[in-house]
Amino acid sequence: MAIDDHPLIVKSIAWATEDDTRAFATALAAKLQGSVVGRNVLIALHGDLGSGKTTFVRHLLKALGVAGRVKSPTYAVVEPYTVDDAPGGALYIWHFDFYRFNDPDEWEEAGFRDIFASTGLKLVEWPEKAGEHLPAADLDIALELQDGDVRAVTLTARSDAGAALLP
Repeated sequence: MAIDDHPLIVKSIAWATEDDTRAFATALAAKLQGSVVGRNVLIALHGDLGSGKTTFVRHLLKALGVAGRVKSPTYAVVEPYTVDDAPGGALYIWHFDFYRFNDPDEWEEAGFRDIFASTGLKLVEWPEKAGEHLPAADLDIALELQDGDVRAVTLTARSDAGAALLP
């Protein structure tokens, strides 16, 4: 089913602690590793500065088996990772952060079309900064900081692959 034909599925949850974030990331990693869809998924992360996007990605990458330091791609724009011993063979992951884009055309100028056309897990912070250049996400994760450190999390599946990742 094409993304345009998929009915939106929206779920709301809350992460009251970093342990909640880690638990969600670990459960999502298990779903990504346990299915073919995890080999080619785009997850878009929305939220203000400090809402927890990069923290979530760090927990997800660790749960997927990324060894070593997980860096924020704020300045580099993209950080690539490979998990060679992933179930089903090597898993290719790209973590993007488009926060510093001043113009959506920077996405095209950076040559990202080839990466997004290739097989792999793409995790994108600040997807709106890439405008219409960015392919449609399979799963949108919107984070909103509430009172204290609680994050209101809205999950929107936009494809069958995205729906398969919902809790």
